Amino acid sequence: MWKQVLWSDETKIELFGNNAKRYVWRKSNTAHHPEHTIPTVKHGGGSIMVWACFSSAGTGKMVKIDGKMDGAKYRTILEENLMESAKDLRLGRRFVFQQDNDPKHKAKSTMEWFKNKHIQVLEWPSQSPDLNPIENLWKELKPAVHKCSPSNLTELELFCKEEWEKCSVSRCAKLIETYPKRLTAVIAAKGGATKY
Repeated sequence: MWKQVLWSDETKIELFGNNAKRYVWRKSNTAHHPEHTIPTVKHGGGSIMVWACFSSAGTGKMVKIDGKMDGAKYRTILEENLMESAKDLRLGRRFVFQQDNDPKHKAKSTMEWFKNKHIQVLEWPSQSPDLNPIENLWKELKPAVHKCSPSNLTELELFCKEEWEKCSVSRCAKLIETYPKRLTAVIAAKGGATKY
């Protein structure tokens, strides 16, 4: 059953994350020239929000969310990426879509959209971010993107998409294979933290 699920989520990816180190070479006598210093976050920082999905067959689409996310924007993202991802991953017509309980996701018009498209949505418990295996992929994606040293938001988006596509099918498959174990662990911990 879990192989039929298309998992999804949004995350924020920062241009200069905590583990992004930036070095600058300069001649010793130019140390105080402002053009030789590293841009501070105020000028050179920022972040992007992305939406992405994956299944045990690999990663689906990733898109940058422009501006503030609302119900209408979310439906547009689904319109343009959901069925296509399901098709690319060969999930067949009977796939199940996972999203968390964000109010934007549960908006009446969005639920209508799923109904009209005959898309089955996975019942999702509230307050359970660590039940979404996509979180494991985010944790690997962010350092990988920072290793590419993006110097602006355009590069950041590009590297995010490139690294997302590089996620191996075997990694995705493994996350889903161990999913029942994860659920058992969460139940055993009565909803508390687990090693996952």
